[in-house]
Amino acid sequence: MGSISLAVTTEILLEYTEIISQRSTVEIGRNVTQLILSLSKTERIEVKFRFDLIKADPDDNKFVDCAIAANAQSIVTNDKHFKELKKIDFPRLKVVSDQEFIDIISKN
Repeated sequence: MGSISLAVTTEILLEYTEIISQRSTVEIGRNVTQLILSLSKTERIEVKFRFDLIKADPDDNKFVDCAIAANAQSIVTNDKHFKELKKIDFPRLKVVSDQEFIDIISKN
């Protein structure tokens, strides 16, 4: 297994902040976003092309576009909409559940 990094865009960070703020406070949402940005393995990505690969929930495409722009091998998610990616040959992205990811990193 190669290096693991977290690829994020401004759009993804804004969504994280919004969701965390709804479930706790705006301050906690901002703090979590700042923590993510401070991690040495976080890569800030600029998406220049939108692939529009997930039709069932177009809002999920921000994560796919980020992964493609970051040249990622996989996306870690339990969201069922990402199963659509298994039907797409190019660009190829492997979808890994959170438990599969934990199993992978636990072996290394």
